[in-house]
Amino acid sequence: MSFIARFITPLARKPTLHFKSVRHSSTALKEVFETVIPEQRALFQKVKREYGDKSLGETKVSQLLGGMRGLKCMVWKGSQLDAYTGIRFHGKTIQQCQEILPGPVGGGEMLPEAMFWFLLTGMVPSEENIRTFSAELAEKGDLPDYLVTLLDNLPPTLHPMTQIAIAVSALNHESVFAKLYEQGKITKANYWEPTFDDCITLMAKLPIIAAKIYQNTYRGGGQLPGKIARDADWAMNFSNLLGVSKDADFVDFLRLYLALHGDHEGGNVSAHATHLVGSALADPMLSYSAGLQGLAGPLHGLTAQEVLRFILSMKESMPSDYNPDDIKTYLWSVLNSGHVVPGYGHAVLRKPDPRFEALIKYARERPAISEHDDTFKLVLQCSEIAPLVLTEHGKTSNPFPNVDAASGVLMHHFGLTQTMFYTVAFGVSRCIGPLTQLIWDRALGLPIERPKSLTLESVMETA
Repeated sequence: MSFIARFITPLARKPTLHFKSVRHSSTALKEVFETVIPEQRALFQKVKREYGDKSLGETKVSQLLGGMRGLKCMVWKGSQLDAYTGIRFHGKTIQQCQEILPGPVGGGEMLPEAMFWFLLTGMVPSEENIRTFSAELAEKGDLPDYLVTLLDNLPPTLHPMTQIAIAVSALNHESVFAKLYEQGKITKANYWEPTFDDCITLMAKLPIIAAKIYQNTYRGGGQLPGKIARDADWAMNFSNLLGVSKDADFVDFLRLYLALHGDHEGGNVSAHATHLVGSALADPMLSYSAGLQGLAGPLHGLTAQEVLRFILSMKESMPSDYNPDDIKTYLWSVLNSGHVVPGYGHAVLRKPDPRFEALIKYARERPAISEHDDTFKLVLQCSEIAPLVLTEHGKTSNPFPNVDAASGVLMHHFGLTQTMFYTVAFGVSRCIGPLTQLIWDRALGLPIERPKSLTLESVMETA
């Protein structure tokens, strides 16, 4: 069966692919990935050779002036986003991914490292594959001393996103790709190998970088409340390092959150920035630092905290025995004052966000959240009422809740109340998509990105 055919195999026929011959070592995923490169390189060359002069449609002036919205000009391997069918990872929905991808020992949400494996290879990993991969991430998770010193000497008042971007940039010191490239010891066909190594190293260290920032910014510094456990998965170690909650449901929430936020096609700011900087052959640490700085922008990564503030403000403004009409009145007051309802709408989707639906399903299965958390109950009620209000308002093309309508409120439920940290957690998760894409960028030999710019006068002349 061809590599592409595996992507579109009906779910009923999906086999779990085992690689019993792969030894327990840091090369396990790399060896599997190497087997899928030749066919994809051949496909890439075929498309380039046979379709290079074909048109994908005309570019409109509105796209040029409107942030290139909808412009088809990127190759992205792992996921595709459609306005009406939603997000697909190698053809699979989020629900299907939850059904086929391995979870932790003893059950629970799919592991984000399983999503990384699936995005990179297009293959469903076995539980053995993922236990090995989790162990590798844990083994490589510790920070070098100079990075600990750097983080400890940053002022705690420095924005957490600035801190994580600085730390990830500084990890450039560990880059295998940068060292080999400088020494002239790698060829273009092999760029993907040290890129792979760097990406795994970075992914492994992001949870402890984030936990260190949390400790220094909100707890006065000092030793972390937990250590990396070699037998724990990526999200569990992140939870232990943060020390926010001992609730097992919090670990499952992190597993789901990290997997859901990992990839969302390639045109969003954090993914595109990582891809763009990487196209100049900047190493993965520098490339993803650029992505993190894009994620820090208020229009990209800050919605979760805005939603929480909005929901808490709404809750405080309404009577304790509020009813649906009170919610409707509050929403109309927000819209009539010229403000937006945060957490609703999407740049691409024209239907409910499946990531929001996955988080809601998670919460509904846990009475401590869905039945006893008044703040989350307000989120549920808003998700039913706000689309009706926004539709009547008539100024949004998508009145449905997006993933951020629930994510920040769930963090708040588990005691992670420092809203400025939410984007850092997002940054830990978002590495999954852009880093797998960086590996594919180098495996396919994609060139430096250099679009043509136009003056407004030349736009008018051309149009």
